[in-house]
Amino acid sequence: MLRYLLTPLVLTVVLGALYLWVSGQELDSIERRTLNADYLTARVAEHLKLTALAVLLVVVTAIPLGVVLSRPGARWLSPPVLALANLGQATPAIGLLVLLTIKFGVGFRIAMIGLVAYAVLPVLRNTIVGVQQVDRALVEAARGMGMTRTQVLLRVELKMAIPVILAGLRTSLVMAVGVATLAAFVNAGGLGDIIVNGIKLNRTPVLLTGSVLTACIAFLVDWVGAVTEDLLRPKGV
Repeated sequence: MLRYLLTPLVLTVVLGALYLWVSGQELDSIERRTLNADYLTARVAEHLKLTALAVLLVVVTAIPLGVVLSRPGARWLSPPVLALANLGQATPAIGLLVLLTIKFGVGFRIAMIGLVAYAVLPVLRNTIVGVQQVDRALVEAARGMGMTRTQVLLRVELKMAIPVILAGLRTSLVMAVGVATLAAFVNAGGLGDIIVNGIKLNRTPVLLTGSVLTACIAFLVDWVGAVTEDLLRPKGV
């Protein structure tokens, strides 16, 4: 139980310390326009929206695609598809966003394309690996019990692959939180707005607030992923 509570407690302490430190500063008018409850709440909400939607799109595309590529008849497609997904992650995120803006302009949609391209690889790769590493003896035993191929996939292969898939999803979540800060450069909002303002205006309280909030969200989603992984892990695995 303690290991489940440790991360939230530490994050609470960090955020409390940040609040006390900022409250003790003599903020000028520029800093007060950024470091207020309404502005910070709006940016956090935008950041969470960017992250959640990007990961949702990754899940609904990467997991089904990974299952298809894990099938014996489609395994020859895995290397080129993984190479394409790896290209999206290997390309610097800011460079990818710049290329997209040159062709399609700026906005939320552009940020989403960049986030999905950057976060898809861990889930896709782990889905393929997780399904393929299921003990073939278990699969044959399930078929011997009269299960159809679909039933074997859903009840045996995917169930046994859940820990590996969730590990990839945790990685994608944390990556998406970090890369979402770059959405500010394509006018899509998020905590990147605060960080960029702090850099451009040379305001340390603004920069530190945006950075700490982003880091806390990353740790929080990783904690949620770890708890979910433990809850969904099949017994005995």
